[in-house]
Amino acid sequence: MTQPLIITAALDGAETMREHNPNVPYTPEEIALEAVRCREAGASMVHVHGREDDGTPTQARGVFAKILSEIRERSDILVQFSTGGAVWMSVDERIEALDLRPDMATLTTGTVNFGEDVFQNSLPMIRQIAERLNTYSVRPEIEIFDTGMVDTALRLLKEGVLSGPLHFDFVLGVPGGMGGRPENLDFLVAMIPEDSTWSVAGIGRYELPLAQKAIEMGGHVRVGLEDNVFVRKGVLAKGSYELVAQVADYARAQGRELATPEVARRLLNLGKHLV
Repeated sequence: MTQPLIITAALDGAETMREHNPNVPYTPEEIALEAVRCREAGASMVHVHGREDDGTPTQARGVFAKILSEIRERSDILVQFSTGGAVWMSVDERIEALDLRPDMATLTTGTVNFGEDVFQNSLPMIRQIAERLNTYSVRPEIEIFDTGMVDTALRLLKEGVLSGPLHFDFVLGVPGGMGGRPENLDFLVAMIPEDSTWSVAGIGRYELPLAQKAIEMGGHVRVGLEDNVFVRKGVLAKGSYELVAQVADYARAQGRELATPEVARRLLNLGKHLV
């Protein structure tokens, strides 16, 4: 039986600025209000990066604390922190806020060219992030930009650094990473353990076509302004909620039920809020 669809809304990221889309949220309150709109549109989880009020990326614990409290005051939506931050940040900066115990946090299991930059994740860095996640009982979402990252995640699972079942997010279409072709998603899904759950995040023009494919395959979907600023060609999205609503429409057309945050919590093997 196909699981209810978990839609994750990636609200802000570290690269997408208001010059790309004026609706990108920066402040904790703006991020929280967008989270509410995404929940109303059908999302069960939000993926968040920290921003200063001028949009500068930050992983500061204080900023994430405000984001988390602002969202939880307004909504039951699950909150996932990025540990990627921006490409120039140290690993210590990237994991500073994990003691706040979000519902999930990301763990990228390899280094990848990222446009003109390099997103560095050496094995010692990966282990350090995983250790911090384990310390605070935060479930990881394994971020995959290329096939070798799946093999690394499976190695860490075998070693006991990670515990199953794992949840993977396949990020496809980043310049320098694995492309957004549909067959790439098929290949990656075939690599992971049968008890895993997975979602796909298509970058730019790949976002909505890959979302449709994931729905048909029984997987889950991540969309939002972090990954794509257009709701259709040449038309800027009014917010991540518009992209969520479009995916929710795709799901209804395929007969897929939308997961509530509580259902998503069960499917992803998450505990209750600890704080």
